[in-house]
Amino acid sequence: MALYADSSVAQDLGHKLPGLIGLDAARIPEPGLYVANRLVSYRANEIRARDGSVIPIRGLDMHALANGVGIAYTIKLKRSSFSLSMAASAPIARLRLNIEDRPEASFDRFGLTDIYIQPARLGWRNNRFDVVGAYSLYLPTDQSLLAGGKGLSSGHTTHQFSAGGTAYFKNDRTAFLTTLASYDNNRRKRNIDITRGDIFQIQGGAGVSLFDRRIETGVAGYWLRQVSADRGADLPPVLEGVRDRVYGIGPEVAVTMKTIRSQIRMRYEWDLGVQSRPRGNIFVVGVNFVAMRPQTPRTP
Repeated sequence: MALYADSSVAQDLGHKLPGLIGLDAARIPEPGLYVANRLVSYRANEIRARDGSVIPIRGLDMHALANGVGIAYTIKLKRSSFSLSMAASAPIARLRLNIEDRPEASFDRFGLTDIYIQPARLGWRNNRFDVVGAYSLYLPTDQSLLAGGKGLSSGHTTHQFSAGGTAYFKNDRTAFLTTLASYDNNRRKRNIDITRGDIFQIQGGAGVSLFDRRIETGVAGYWLRQVSADRGADLPPVLEGVRDRVYGIGPEVAVTMKTIRSQIRMRYEWDLGVQSRPRGNIFVVGVNFVAMRPQTPRTP
């Protein structure tokens, strides 16, 4: 992804796309093996400067489309209220940027982004609360564009630390408020002296389950802020001292089909309060399938 301002051309360094979790932010799934597919569409037609003002770029059209396939496994630790989850996913994406009367500044790229691995997510549950803490890892599949990469990888490893919880208003767990905070520690990009600044993000929302948990609906939101500036000898001068931020909100709905052990979840959110990044909207559609449930021991 590239940012263009007047005659200057600056490389975007792998901005985090928020709003991907929503009402599942800090809830603990039931024990089992899950297979998921998530389609994400992000579209923007303006870019905001570091003071929040619109950078005048006529005819800007940016569209990112990604599809990720993932697998997750949750087990309940014996004789306790704790659970352990592990997950991994690999997304393929297409990023297209068109600028009116500027064909030399437009591009269309397709390929793997970064592989996501979560080796450990510890959870604790009772009737009214879920509490989670996790470590995750983003691994690059290629070099960044600035270092000569051909795909859509950020070109750097990211260590992510997250913690959060969900409060349920009744013991039946049908109405809830969920929040997950995460900190991304970005390492130096491969084969180039650029290090993306660290990112702090909060995601979550409030929702309610209806019709014997077949329908879930609510409002999801996010808040993201870059807490340290990008750095390195090869950093483009136009990006020195820049720190991006964004928050957003939107509706979410999920439909559970118990007969085929699947759930479809949809979310649409609008970017607000944007600085130093594109301002757009995100649409997420996810399908989760329960591939295996552990057998419950029979009572003699």
